[in-house]
Amino acid sequence: MKRVIFSAVAIFAIMFSSCSSDEVVTPPVEAPATYVFNRGGNTSVSYSGQTTRIKMAEELVSALKVSTNTKAKLDGMFTHAAGNNDFTDATLNTSSKNVRSKTAASADYFASNTTEANAIKAKFDGYISSQVSEVFPNWATNAVAGTAGKIQEAGGGSTRYVNAKGLEYNQAFAKSLIGALMVDQMLNNYLSKKVLDEATNVADNDAGTLATGKNYTTMEHKWDEAYGYLYGAEVDGASPKLGADSFLNKYLAKVDGNSNFKGIAKEIYEAFKLGRAAIVAKNYTLRDQQIVIIKKAVSKVIAVRAVHYLQAGKATLATDKASAFHDLSEGYGFVHSLRFTQDTSGKAHLPVAEIEGFLTALQAGNGFWTLTTKTLDDMSTRIAAVYGFTVDQAK
Repeated sequence: MKRVIFSAVAIFAIMFSSCSSDEVVTPPVEAPATYVFNRGGNTSVSYSGQTTRIKMAEELVSALKVSTNTKAKLDGMFTHAAGNNDFTDATLNTSSKNVRSKTAASADYFASNTTEANAIKAKFDGYISSQVSEVFPNWATNAVAGTAGKIQEAGGGSTRYVNAKGLEYNQAFAKSLIGALMVDQMLNNYLSKKVLDEATNVADNDAGTLATGKNYTTMEHKWDEAYGYLYGAEVDGASPKLGADSFLNKYLAKVDGNSNFKGIAKEIYEAFKLGRAAIVAKNYTLRDQQIVIIKKAVSKVIAVRAVHYLQAGKATLATDKASAFHDLSEGYGFVHSLRFTQDTSGKAHLPVAEIEGFLTALQAGNGFWTLTTKTLDDMSTRIAAVYGFTVDQAK
């Protein structure tokens, strides 16, 4: 009798343990082989707005190098309104989207900081205005310290068009936009919990409630929009090849091509896939872990290219000023883009004042014409240390 009672208790304990395990075990979340998510046999992925803005930015950056373009035309491309004939691509002209409205416009950094947001937008306006008023009129003038104009790379290389301090405004605009648009919207907006979990987003995602007239939940869509700022120009966005645009996509490929950072592109892509799968599975802890991975890796991409270009400019500063000025102009833009990176605590890696100090130092006095290698080395060392790599690795 004692043996029977013991057996019954043991069986009951096993059954209770089994039931308890069933209640608490969370099924594993597996990412798909590619960024493909369907509902009811149709895709639930959408980031067309990001593709549109990338295309608009591409046309605008190219237009900044056409000396016959007017300020009104360039401003129109930046602040586009639906129906205006601002672009060669007719589909862009019908769009209600534009680049300027999403520049420095994230929930984390600028929703309650409109003063800085407006100042950053004004800086981009200034790049356009100064290109038209300073550089275009001197298109045929040989640039020297204090005078804007053209300067040719050694050995009959490319001709660069710079301001009086050696800065290419078009490069400053393009590389700054990587941070102010692509990175800011991705890291500080669409991957922000303020946006992902806004209002009823979590409850709606849990219930499978779709956005009105759409095949996705709002949370799924926000995640896809973050994805779109990196992969929106790809021929096949589900299986990105990289090098598809002139912005973050291109420079992720560049950094991944550096043996010191090989694998960073795969790390970002896998995190995006797993994070999206976690949203479908309603596993928000796993989702948030992928956000940390993406923010850290994308931020490092910006910092690596900033240091890379500062050091590339230093290498030819004494022997080929046109080549140096081009690299330093790109570096200037990437340094500006540091403002929009985010560390694992949700804050900027460097104080805004320090980043602005870097930009001021690069253009102090006669700018690149009189820039010292020490300034470039000190800046590079500081950035590399904060973001967790070495100057030599970035070079």
